[in-house]
Amino acid sequence: MAGITPIVMPKWGLSMSEGTVTSWLVNVGAEISVGTPVLEVETDKIANAVEAPDPGVLRRKVANDGELLPVKALLGVMGGSDVSDADIDAYIASYVTPAANEDDEAQSAPAYQFVEVDGVRVRYARKGAETGIPVLFIHGFGGDLDNWLFNIDAVGEKLPVIALDLPAHGQSTARLPGTTIKALADFVARFMQAVEVDQAHLVGHSMGGAIASQLALDYPKRVASLALVASAGLGPEINVGYTEGFATAPSRRELKPVLEQLFADPSMVSRQMIDDVLKYKRLDGVDELLVALNHGLFAGGRQVEQPGLLLSESGRPVLVIWGRDDRVVPMSHAGNAPRGATIEVFDGAGHMVQMEKANEVNRLLLRNLGE
Repeated sequence: MAGITPIVMPKWGLSMSEGTVTSWLVNVGAEISVGTPVLEVETDKIANAVEAPDPGVLRRKVANDGELLPVKALLGVMGGSDVSDADIDAYIASYVTPAANEDDEAQSAPAYQFVEVDGVRVRYARKGAETGIPVLFIHGFGGDLDNWLFNIDAVGEKLPVIALDLPAHGQSTARLPGTTIKALADFVARFMQAVEVDQAHLVGHSMGGAIASQLALDYPKRVASLALVASAGLGPEINVGYTEGFATAPSRRELKPVLEQLFADPSMVSRQMIDDVLKYKRLDGVDELLVALNHGLFAGGRQVEQPGLLLSESGRPVLVIWGRDDRVVPMSHAGNAPRGATIEVFDGAGHMVQMEKANEVNRLLLRNLGE
């Protein structure tokens, strides 16, 4: 109906099918701009704000706090002053939540694929636009491709996107190609070859940022640009208490305070998140490999390799993003970015800034890719 904008349950990440409305952030009658956070939704992974897709006035709240609804369910309705209440009522009454159909399934079919690289079965996601230089997302220590669940779809609207589980992470084989950033960067280069990607825009988080930096140094023709998110490799300091704690925590009680160090708001660490990490850590051999990787990368409690400090030699555009409350890698390392880099620091965000400030981070990534 003309003049009416629906606010619907978003689909964040590759496996989300439903979400719970936790709270509305604006009142009925409020004038809303594009990108204004309208309400908060929680999934089994994490909570995030739903932004207004268009400007307008919030005319009706359809979903209630605490309500569990499927993806694409109607949450609220926006409309201008020229839209009558009767039109709003008619729109709500006629709205039918779209069911998952073959088109949706086809669009998300590449969600989880596997390829063998040097005897390692690598899980990866591939989706988004069909043309353009792909964007390759590289997660950090102990993470997996779900660390990008709020970013893949937004970036994928403009360019093809790929996210992988590094060796011994996520659902990839519990085996390491080595315990150095260089060994991991070499592996990612071979992964790119295996999935027939000659060149990519690299987006790396934490350890993944150091891997991306090393790739830019060793394989410059494969790297179109760099976005380093709370990146390792830009200085010597590291909270080895976090990395050691993550690698060795045997139970929910020990793991919870470790994971809370990732966020400015510790309440973002849900019971489901803890359970997912424990399930991964209990896979045969994972803890031992994480301990070995921690000792290789952070011997003596410091970052052994700092490839980000050499990036001025790569000649590639660099975007650096950090959360001011990062308790894992010091935010001050952003000052070590190469000359000419774009640097953005967000208040109210910690080490997982790409989750805590997803909408803002996505805008920065798209702007950087567009430039």
